[in-house]
Amino acid sequence: MSAAQCSHFERLVAAVTAIPPVVTAVAHPCNSAALVGAVDAARAGIMTPLLVGPREKIHAAAESAGLDLSVYEIADTEHSQASAETAVALVRAGRAEALMKGSLSTDELLAAVVRRDTGLRTGRRLSHCFVMDVPGHAKPLIITDAAINIFPTLEEKVDIVQNAIDLARCLGIQTPKVAVLSAMEKVNPKLQSTIEAAALCKMADRGQITGALLDGPLALDNAIDPEAARIKGIAGPVAGEADILVTPDLEAGNLLAKSLAFLMSADSAGIVLGARVPIVLTSRADTVQSRLASCAVAALVAHRRKASAALGAALGG
Repeated sequence: MSAAQCSHFERLVAAVTAIPPVVTAVAHPCNSAALVGAVDAARAGIMTPLLVGPREKIHAAAESAGLDLSVYEIADTEHSQASAETAVALVRAGRAEALMKGSLSTDELLAAVVRRDTGLRTGRRLSHCFVMDVPGHAKPLIITDAAINIFPTLEEKVDIVQNAIDLARCLGIQTPKVAVLSAMEKVNPKLQSTIEAAALCKMADRGQITGALLDGPLALDNAIDPEAARIKGIAGPVAGEADILVTPDLEAGNLLAKSLAFLMSADSAGIVLGARVPIVLTSRADTVQSRLASCAVAALVAHRRKASAALGAALGG
């Protein structure tokens, strides 16, 4: 991969290494891929991993990968469900500022996160964002939701959009440009995604979604390509310049993200938002750069939240 292809993520990782590492509870890192991802992020100065899982299995995975874990704390658990619950409890206790998925299933981890009495719920719905570093594209793209909400309602899409906007602002995009995608640019009563796109834009006009510029419905071409938008006569600050792509449903989001990854060699950082802390989701197919970028994104979100909380406390005092 050329330097140009990964320059966005290289800059992201470099920016994060200039701030203190974020303590991250890594839930059940019991295979080599999960453990290497956490250790690589620690070596890069992005995070300080708190490994949560069966001690013997973690050490076996470390031996298989040739890793020395002597400098990392391990919270011993019996099985994957206990790992998820313990990792969440460590966050609730203030021991960790972020959460990272190890070798357990995403459903198992998120079940502990959304538990009403002992989880990490907020007033927001959980949603997933891919931050994509696409070769040849001028800036990173945020795609949501491609991993959690299968057929989100209009009400749920409000949270999905707001989570993505907040993420973009953490990444330094002061006023993100949000394209609400469909198969066409005109509102068509026969295509529900166009109606919901128009409704989301009007909700942004009325202050129900804040911090960004929204437009939609937009097709993918005129959301990300200025020339396509010009040819189709679509004007406005978002057309052709989108930072965030809001897809109609999980299938569309997942297909878009994986098409960019496997056909365009794009790297992706995966993160879940809407909980008390950012949650890193990685895949065994992820590159090293993608794993580091996922941890870096979570670290930036965690630092932004800590700074906001400190400012709020100071103003309140």
